Amino acid sequence: MNRLSLLCLLLLVAAPAQALRCGTRVISDGDRDFAVRDRCGVPFYTEEFASYDVRGADGPFETQVENRYDAWYYNFGPRKLMVRLLFRNGLLEREETLGYGVNEIGDSCNLDSFPSGTSAGEIVAYCGEPATRRLQREANVRRDGRGNERYTPVKREEWIYDLGDNRLLRILTFHNGRLQSVSAEGR
Repeated sequence: MNRLSLLCLLLLVAAPAQALRCGTRVISDGDRDFAVRDRCGVPFYTEEFASYDVRGADGPFETQVENRYDAWYYNFGPRKLMVRLLFRNGLLEREETLGYGVNEIGDSCNLDSFPSGTSAGEIVAYCGEPATRRLQREANVRRDGRGNERYTPVKREEWIYDLGDNRLLRILTFHNGRLQSVSAEGR
C-alpha cells in the first residue's frame, strides 16, 4: 500500500511539471487569454480563425454560433522550445510544443529545410515576416442530415520571401497556418 501511495503522490507532483511555465507562473487549459498574456507577455506572432455551428438549417428557424480561435506563438530563446497556444472563445484549449526558439526573430532562416506541416509562427520566428502575403478563403461545410451544419473556413495563404538580389524568390503555401509547400521562382 505504501508503494501505491508513493506512486500516486509522484504522479500528482509530476503532472503540473507538464504545464507551461512563464517564469514562476503556470498556465493550463481553461485559462483566459488575458490571464495568459499577463503571465507570459505579448506573443511574437498571432493567428485568428473561426468556425460556425448551424442548428436547424432545414427548418424555418436556424441558429448560428461562431467559435473564435486565436493561436499565440511564444519564443523563449534558443535553448528552449517555442510554444503555440490555441484559444477557443478566449479560453486556452491546447498547448503545442514547437522547435527550438531563436535569439532574434528572423535570424535563422533556411526556407528550403522546413518540412510540410511546419507552423506559420515557426517560419516567422526563423525567417521574419514575408515580403508579401496573399490570402484566399474557402469553406468546408459538413451536414449531419438532421439540419445541423459545421461551417469551417479554410485559410489558404501564399507568402513570398525575397532573399536578395542574386537569389530566387521563395513561395510558401500554407493551409490553415501549416506549411504545404515551398517553391522557387525567378525575379
